[in-house]
Amino acid sequence: MRVPPYYKDKSWQRFFAGLALGGVLGWLLLLYMHGILQEKQTMLIKDQQDTIQDLRDDIKIWQDEFKNLNKENIEQLLVQKITVKITNPKRYNIDLLSIAETEEAVVEDLKTLKAKDIETVYKNKDLIKKVIENRTVTINGKKYRLEVEELIIFTNVIIQLKIYLAK
Repeated sequence: MRVPPYYKDKSWQRFFAGLALGGVLGWLLLLYMHGILQEKQTMLIKDQQDTIQDLRDDIKIWQDEFKNLNKENIEQLLVQKITVKITNPKRYNIDLLSIAETEEAVVEDLKTLKAKDIETVYKNKDLIKKVIENRTVTINGKKYRLEVEELIIFTNVIIQLKIYLAK
């Protein structure tokens, strides 16, 4: 059996040329459309990756800020400083150096209160008062006793004392 000689006929030649040209044009059109769609998808994925990275950065910033705030809140709920002030040193003509030394000695006695939470310090306020008031201080050969005038408990414990001659 042999193939008929259609390739010599002009109408068949045009038909086959049209098939070949249509196949090539269709293939080029398919590649073009596929390229455009892939480019759009690539841009969409890139935008989404950028958005995800921005959101991750925001989450990290928020988490760091949250940790810092928690740390600050914890620090605010702890005693950080103890301040002692004697309010009536002029009554007995006591020099400023002796007053400062006495205040430092009281702060030294209460240094265990530092880094304790405020609630614990507040529960032990009577004990703090007794520790201070049971103490006698010798200044220039005279014995003095301290009395708590005011006790403020917060992150800074402020104690105002009055000094009296011991009996």
